[in-house]
Amino acid sequence: MTTETILSKELLHNLFEYSDGNLIRKFTVNNRKAKKGDVAGCINKQGYLVTCINYKLHLNHRLIFMMHHGYLPKEVDHKDGNKLNNKIENLRNATHIQNSQNVKLQKNNTSGVKNVSFEKRTKKWTVRIGIDGKYKSFGAYKDLELAELIAIEARNKHHGEYANHG
Repeated sequence: MTTETILSKELLHNLFEYSDGNLIRKFTVNNRKAKKGDVAGCINKQGYLVTCINYKLHLNHRLIFMMHHGYLPKEVDHKDGNKLNNKIENLRNATHIQNSQNVKLQKNNTSGVKNVSFEKRTKKWTVRIGIDGKYKSFGAYKDLELAELIAIEARNKHHGEYANHG
């Protein structure tokens, strides 16, 4: 292989077997570092499994998607939000916006509810969700539980199958 090797479904099937969300090496690489039969990959700083092919790191979930579908989409989404669950049934083609809709509640969220924040000035819970790259407001409510229901309904309506409620 040259440094210009282009990924293809055929190349990936020559290098790996797919088994239950894992890439299994068909060959020993680098004299013992990566042996035939080993699960390929290590976890990167972002928490994804990556595998080196011809001196370049590739995200395992993208390799697995290509092995099954024959192409690489711009983004591959993990349906369940688990970066290490690379089972083919958990992977889907997504736009960047769709992929960002399927994120869990952020650690710095102070309300405990996705897309809901407390407005000190009005003393109400406000609901805002992203739609096509822009934020849209869905009102302000005195009751957190009502704001949560409104947020869930808005995500279901506007994010569809990519809606993640936290």
